[in-house]
Amino acid sequence: MQQQALSAIVAWMRLERATEAFHNDLKKRFGITGLQLAVLRICAERPQLPLAALRKALVMHPATLGQSIDELRRMDLVTVKTDPRDRRARLVGLTEAGTALLANAPLAGPTRLREIDHEVARLDRLKLALEDAVELFGLGEWAPGRKDGA
Repeated sequence: MQQQALSAIVAWMRLERATEAFHNDLKKRFGITGLQLAVLRICAERPQLPLAALRKALVMHPATLGQSIDELRRMDLVTVKTDPRDRRARLVGLTEAGTALLANAPLAGPTRLREIDHEVARLDRLKLALEDAVELFGLGEWAPGRKDGA
């Protein structure tokens, strides 16, 4: 069992290091974070995306997502407008600069799963493995969407 545990730790560290290197490359080459790239990719799916739908898709705290979107707006990569049907809601949309950045940014990270066709069974296995990792690593208490309502 020790060898399997060590192999699992090595695989996790490899994923963690690859993700870290990807995020560093994004920041260096494009001036954006992985979260901001995910926002841009999801916004590319719909011309004017309600902020609430974006928050739900990314399972993000409103303040964290708001800060990322504000920075993307300052960089002229997205627009944020009031929804004419609901004055309380905000709509997020890509600018031409945002679309151009997406055309040049690598298609990597979790949002890649939305862009590339994958075998359904493989995606199901990945979902179960990631959920299992949260529990095996003892991180369930801090995971968003916990069953106790937190």
